[in-house]
Amino acid sequence: MNETNAGPDAAETSDVGEDDARLGVAVVTIASSRTLETDAAGEVIETALGESDNEITTREHVGPDHDRVQSIVLRVIERDDVDVVVTAGATSVEPDDVAIEAIEPLLDKELTAFSELFTILAHESVGTQVVAARTLAGVAEGTPVFCLPGNAEAAELGIDDIILPEASHLVSLSRGNGDVGDGIDVDADVSSSDDGSGETGPSSPDDGNGESGSRNAGANRRGSGGR
Repeated sequence: MNETNAGPDAAETSDVGEDDARLGVAVVTIASSRTLETDAAGEVIETALGESDNEITTREHVGPDHDRVQSIVLRVIERDDVDVVVTAGATSVEPDDVAIEAIEPLLDKELTAFSELFTILAHESVGTQVVAARTLAGVAEGTPVFCLPGNAEAAELGIDDIILPEASHLVSLSRGNGDVGDGIDVDADVSSSDDGSGETGPSSPDDGNGESGSRNAGANRRGSGGR
């Protein structure tokens, strides 16, 4: 049975352009054995978002049905008051774990490093059991979407250690508001620079051993405040 706990859509799209901007987050529980009231992973996510001064714009529940999951996630993506979508559950390898398969086709761009980083961090806690923990992240219609396992500890790791530190930056980038100084500009051409003489040369001085040092791209990560 599909349950929803959704407030009315906001009249205007949330304005996220500053480091301290509050994000509107939709949290979707995907499970047949848990409700909104008994979903520990969802509670962990909600608590973390509240402690970081973000807003839960909707908490929703849907059973592990491919089409219904896809429909409800698409609906919250299209809400004007939702900046980020986080789902919890149905990401492992059991027959009814359909979250990844349902949500992946909705993404315009996939954030592949999210799953890689989650695996590295989770391995420190659960060892090789992490092979059964699938995750997904990407951007759909300008909205970052994250799919976390239904386990409370895994959800806490994902929301605290990865999502909250990067959410504001990802929202800004996905809406075309990001600046080079906001993060690592992977598309920047750092191979040469004009010295004013009309000739191009290395962008950084020779370090004395015949090799040129690389330019430091290290801009600090922006975040909305993890726990």
